[in-house]
Order: sequence, then structure tokens, then C-alpha cells
Amino acid sequence: MAQQRAYGQFCGLARGLEIVGERWALLIIRDLLVAPRRYTDLRRGLPRIPTNILAARLKELEAAGVVERIVLPRPDGSVVYRLTRYGTELEPVVIALSRWGARALGEPREDEILTPASVIMAMRTTFREEHARGLTVDYELRTGEIVVHLRVDDGALTAVEGASPEPDLVIEAGPAIRALLAREVTPKQAIADGTVTVTGDPGLLDRFVEVFAI
Repeated sequence: MAQQRAYGQFCGLARGLEIVGERWALLIIRDLLVAPRRYTDLRRGLPRIPTNILAARLKELEAAGVVERIVLPRPDGSVVYRLTRYGTELEPVVIALSRWGARALGEPREDEILTPASVIMAMRTTFREEHARGLTVDYELRTGEIVVHLRVDDGALTAVEGASPEPDLVIEAGPAIRALLAREVTPKQAIADGTVTVTGDPGLLDRFVEVFAI
């Protein structure tokens, strides 16, 4: 670790910040928590990161044992970045920080974007296992061009990019989804004012808000 990044304290928090506290590091980890990715995939998911910074962060995270490179079998042969076991231990940290930060989101800033990885991690962050026990349902969430399949199965969540083959409810929403999950509007209000549209049983939107909540 470069000396200028050291805090000079023999402390687990200080050491952790030396590893993942640099700008963009936790967002790289967020995207790798969704799935292993090629360098170009990471660039696509973090379009505003300078290429030299992405390369530097990956090198630093690899040196710290958080990220590793693997080469896919031929004929592909691409280099893919994935989290090590040590790196995956950051998941509860990322989820807790995301949940804490979501309370300060407000309305999106003019230059802010959504990505498939950020939506998937947002749903994993807001998922309330205790409210999902005994529930089996397939949701398809559409936010602009992003489509995410959310499968809830008796307290467990599977969240992946792409459409659900047989959705019980399709939800289309923009930034209004945050207000819905924060209970600032009710499902009925959101549907009535057109900020959220659904296809399927509207009652399942009430369960959606119970299971995913900020």
C-alpha cells in the first residue's frame, strides 16, 4: 500500500480503508458482487471512470487479495475479474453501506445514471428476508432500458439481469421506485398517478413493497 494512502494507525478500519477506501473501489466491488466481469464490462458499468483509474484500482485490489484474474477456456480466452473469497466477505459491508446511503438519495441528480448492476445490488440491499418467508413469486422490474428478474422463493432472493420467463408481476418505474420502497407513496398512489405501471396482479405490488424496503 502506498505510503501516502496509509493512515498510520494499527486499526482494522484504517487498514480496510487503505484497501477499499480509494475512489471507485467499492463500486468496482459492487459490480463484481453481481458477477465476474471482463475489463470492458466493468468500463461499461462504470462509464465515468477514467481508464487509468480502473486499471489502477484493479491492480490494487488484486495485490490486496480482493480481486483475482482468471482466463476463460478457449476459444474465448478472455481475462475475467472476479472477487476472491476474501473479497466476497465485503458483501454485507457493501449492502449495509448501500442501505444507509439509500436514505439520503432523494431525487436523482441531473447527471446520475442507473446501471443493471446498481439496480440488482439495490434490490439485494433492500430485500427483507423476514417478510419473504412463505412467498414464492417472480417479479420483472423495468427501469428505462434496464430489465431485472427478481425471483423470491420462501425467504431467498435471486436477482439477475434480463426478463423473467413467467413473471407474476411486471413493474415499470423510473426514479419513483425509490419513493415507493421508502414508503413515501403507497402502491395505490403510485399506480394512480402513473409513476409506476404494473402488468399482472396489482396486489403483488403491495407484497413487493413489504419485501423490498428502504
